[in-house]
Amino acid sequence: MSLTPSFIYRFGPFELDPGRFELRKLGTAVRVEPQVLSLLILLASNADRLVSKDEIIEKVWGGRFIADSTLASRIKAARKAIGDDGEQQRFIRTVHGKGFRFNGEVALDRVAEPATLFAHDEGGTVTTPPPDNRPSIAVLPFQLRGAPGPLSVVADALADELIADLSRLRWLLVIARASTFRFRAGDVSCRDVGAVLGVRYCLTGTLEEVRNSVVLRVELADTRDDAVIWSERFSAGRNELQDLRAEILAAVIANLEARILQHEVQRARQTPAAALNAWSSYHLGLDHMFRFNKADNGKAAALFERALSLDPHFSRALSGLSFTCFQDSFLQYSANPDDMAGRARSLAEEAIKYDPLDPFAHLNLGRALWFEDAIPESIERLGNSIALSPNYAQAIYSKAWAEMTQCDDARSDEDASLALRLSPLDPLRYAMLAVRSMSALLRGDYSGAAELGERAARSPGAHKLVALIAALGTHAAERPDRASHWVNHARQLDPHVTKEMFLRSFPFAPSTGREQIEKALHDLRL
Repeated sequence: MSLTPSFIYRFGPFELDPGRFELRKLGTAVRVEPQVLSLLILLASNADRLVSKDEIIEKVWGGRFIADSTLASRIKAARKAIGDDGEQQRFIRTVHGKGFRFNGEVALDRVAEPATLFAHDEGGTVTTPPPDNRPSIAVLPFQLRGAPGPLSVVADALADELIADLSRLRWLLVIARASTFRFRAGDVSCRDVGAVLGVRYCLTGTLEEVRNSVVLRVELADTRDDAVIWSERFSAGRNELQDLRAEILAAVIANLEARILQHEVQRARQTPAAALNAWSSYHLGLDHMFRFNKADNGKAAALFERALSLDPHFSRALSGLSFTCFQDSFLQYSANPDDMAGRARSLAEEAIKYDPLDPFAHLNLGRALWFEDAIPESIERLGNSIALSPNYAQAIYSKAWAEMTQCDDARSDEDASLALRLSPLDPLRYAMLAVRSMSALLRGDYSGAAELGERAARSPGAHKLVALIAALGTHAAERPDRASHWVNHARQLDPHVTKEMFLRSFPFAPSTGREQIEKALHDLRL
């Protein structure tokens, strides 16, 4: 039996289990309303940062208008469920005028659950996929020593650049930024990171300003025993940060060669240096972009526009802006989704013109082609992105999505599973699970489709179309009450959701699979 990783958030005497959608105290389930539980999972899973009211409304209420009193009542109920209140604020702290922050110390536990889906060989025998035995690494966000300031952006940016460049090494499995950046607490051990993310090696660092210089210390550790394999100290003037970045990248790759694999690797390609202000704006934009909600998508777009005003040929900023336009169109954040789709494509094409070897640019062009019903070309473009960066979880997931719309359920499930392995804490985890659900549906595994669809729809950030995927899976599994529940949930998120809206965003190729989906949507009265 294959195993699918899941995660539990532990704080005080409590456990939050997103997989089972359950809150437990000392092992005993606590009765909590679903909306309140979703709110708790959202806050605990983002304990490293403030969660704005806009993000809460987007991810828990699907962006619908709600009164302040409604949010206040759910916060009060969430506090009550975990033995907190508005005066103590032991776990949930109010940041007046901005949002809320989970104040408790949260530990992440990785647990293995039996997977619902299995591979089959040509004779129909159930098999399990071979294990991925490549060395694996997690690069944590660098810790800033001293007062927050401009270096806060640099600390995140350096780690992000290392992840992007290390991901180009075919022999190394690199955990995606969206998962590793959940570990912002400075006291987290590499052993804990290894247990949660399933990696053998962990790279950490600290950044501080000493007089007029910037000093970075990095350590590579074995997660099995926290033993330090390699450490180094880098120093540069404030105006030499780009040179510092190049020096760090070269040193890390050289030491990975000597100490992990003992054979030569090709040095990862480095992107052209941009002015620091443009570079900082781009990375601030990434921070908002990866929160996947309407308000932060708008903030990210503004930051990418700012970066481009400073450096019009900045390929990654063009790619970031393309990504936000795609989100505006796919989830209809914009009143003119077709215009946003066209802009997403033109920005991606411009990014490739300035940097034809940037996997992020090819990812965005591949996704923009979805709106033109050019899925085969999209798969080719996404394949280019993966060829440039073999561990790029977002590109692998996007390729799985495109394969799903072509009703290629075997490849789609394989790629979605790999994306989950590369980025097990990804904010798009719900979408990866949704692709696996639809792949199961297409190949007739209706029980698997129902289970994965409901797990996807219960995950923070899941939107109305994912709720419909849960409805399709439970309908196929002959669970009419659950199917009706998810249709109603989709309509709560958007009263105007329709079959046509679903098929616009999921343009399934003409096939028996599409006919099955259209009939199911009709049966569900959409």
